[in-house]
Amino acid sequence: MASQLFLPAIVIFLIAYGLIISEKFNRTVIALLGAVLMLVFHILTQEEALGFIDFNTVGLLIGMMIIVNILKRTGIFQYVAIKTAQLSKGSPWRIMIYFAVITAISSALLDNVTTILLIAPVTFVITETLGLNAIPFLLTEVFSANIGGLATSIGDPTIIMISGATGLSFTDVLFNLGPVVLVIFATVLFILKFVFRKHFVISDENKAKIAEFDVSKTITNPTLLKKSGIILLLTIAGFATHHALGIESATIALFGAGVLLLISRIDVEEVLLEVEWPTIFFFMGLFVMVGALEKVGVLEVLASGLIELTGGNLMITALLILWVAAIASAFLDNIPFVATMIPLIINIGTMTGMNIAPLWWALALGACLGGNGSIVGASSNVIVSGMLHKKGYKLSFGDFLKIGFPIMIISVIISTIYLLIFYV
Repeated sequence: MASQLFLPAIVIFLIAYGLIISEKFNRTVIALLGAVLMLVFHILTQEEALGFIDFNTVGLLIGMMIIVNILKRTGIFQYVAIKTAQLSKGSPWRIMIYFAVITAISSALLDNVTTILLIAPVTFVITETLGLNAIPFLLTEVFSANIGGLATSIGDPTIIMISGATGLSFTDVLFNLGPVVLVIFATVLFILKFVFRKHFVISDENKAKIAEFDVSKTITNPTLLKKSGIILLLTIAGFATHHALGIESATIALFGAGVLLLISRIDVEEVLLEVEWPTIFFFMGLFVMVGALEKVGVLEVLASGLIELTGGNLMITALLILWVAAIASAFLDNIPFVATMIPLIINIGTMTGMNIAPLWWALALGACLGGNGSIVGASSNVIVSGMLHKKGYKLSFGDFLKIGFPIMIISVIISTIYLLIFYV
């Protein structure tokens, strides 16, 4: 049966992705239609479709969006934005560096999706105050989030999956991937300074505005700030310890959101209207479409064929996994891909007896760094795209690709050199 559905699943997926990339239609509508067509053609049942939707990702997004929407009512984002701009003395390049570093570190200790949800509103405040285009700053933060999330076992969903399957600890990931993450991060910032140099022009008048701001007046609701600040800190602590607690991160985020809605006494409908529902449903549609490919065996066929090409050679296998994971993750959701690759890599080790540790690092590097390749490559990319659209900015698939894909290629080249020198 699966073989008969192989071609229809591929056709629906390719047409949907083609329409999304063309940007002639609303991407959320296309993703949902593509998902529904998988049901219409009996490729998936409704129960199977629901099973492929990653509730941990969707729940985490909704929970954090609610917390952030309540928190922003306190004026704390304006406070942080103005304080940062004053410390940078109004220099756009310094602001970009400060926020890139904050984003990378936060993504390593929390997760890149939560970090973007927290940092993006602050960025909009700064850029609006200084009269700057927000796109260069938010793209830099997206790249920083995806790179920083690679440094620890809790920073990115794919790393969490790999660590869970292999028993790799927080320190294992930090010591093995941390060094190359630092090199890639520094290289990407250097490139982006050159790419965005025309956007670093600011008038003396706007600089003077920053210096004159009284940050003490930005906090409009101290009581709500205390409540939401405590809930946010407890939620973050929950993320850091969710493995030990045996609770998924989505549950922690939704619990924090529910408690904050209760104690803040803010109109629930008002808060829920500000959730990025188009982004949520876009993810759900993608999960279902990619899940259909997984069910009929498309991903498994691709992964098995690639591994057969290597002939059991460790160096070729590692580099092939690195590059294929990167290219695939730039245009597909990397979670199903990694889920398919994990058992295959384990089987390689069993059949060949080779040391497969380098293969895990190759898979992690490729899957995470590949997310910078296109606007649909990572959750944080899609979220920022939705936020920009809501603010009236236009960031097309092609616009992102022109910057993100070269960044991804350079990052993977550095990873290739790293793997060759230290592992294979």
